Amino acid sequence: MKKILISLAAASALLVGAAAYAEEAGKAGEASHEANPTHFPIHKPKEMSWSFAGPFGTYDKAQLQRGLKVYKEVCSACHSMKLVAFRTLSDLGYSEAQVKAFAAGYTVQDGPNDAGEMFERPGIASDHFPSPYPNDQAAAAANGGAVPPDMSLLAKARGIERGFPQFIIDIFTQYAENGPDYIHSLLNGYDEQPPAGMTIPEGTHYNPYFNAGVSLKMPKPISADQVTYDDGAPQTVEQYSEDVSAFLMWAAEPHLEDRKKTGFRVIVFLLLFAVLMYLTKRKVWSNVAH
Repeated sequence: MKKILISLAAASALLVGAAAYAEEAGKAGEASHEANPTHFPIHKPKEMSWSFAGPFGTYDKAQLQRGLKVYKEVCSACHSMKLVAFRTLSDLGYSEAQVKAFAAGYTVQDGPNDAGEMFERPGIASDHFPSPYPNDQAAAAANGGAVPPDMSLLAKARGIERGFPQFIIDIFTQYAENGPDYIHSLLNGYDEQPPAGMTIPEGTHYNPYFNAGVSLKMPKPISADQVTYDDGAPQTVEQYSEDVSAFLMWAAEPHLEDRKKTGFRVIVFLLLFAVLMYLTKRKVWSNVAH
């Protein structure tokens, strides 16, 4: 009996030791995975509540105007928006005179003139937002070898795939705001600290929401109170990121409201057409023997 008890005690000690070892190994493995992630972004973007979301969503013009101000005063120093014309800013609630005045604040290269030379002039409403750099080589040289992406379609090009089964659910909820969600989270992710043991390449900045690695060349672009709002909105990084993300969504899809209105009318028409076809069928075949 004594031998049996000793054997049971030894076996229990071995089990406890094995469990403790497995727990420590699990913690070590988890720490190693955090320090060496293989899937990006490390954190999923926060799903925001946008005014333009859903089948009846519309743009908040006040928010778009604030986002334009953030882009002009912060983002335009590095990022171009070559596909957006100044005249389209009338969709944000600006008058024709305000659009012309805004465009005139930019210097645009034009030409050639009669002498065959290029020249610079104030912008006009039909011009597009000019690039802050003369070419991609100059842009790369000024930004550590990385060319800042054009922001015209950024909100549609930087969406994060949500995987199965979430993308199935998104079909029914009509979720299409993964681009603005990603931009918003990225702008707010700079203050997070990397896990212990993670190596951040020199000259880059850790951001767990970046979709191509643990860090990116772009430093934190904006801080609280950097842009002055005239409408009393909070001057925080959270608010700035929301506003500029909404503005970039508008830049990428300026006809979103018209598209949704047209889609709703088409659905209503198809439903009425289906009802009329059913009633017509009943009328035509009602006196025919089956």
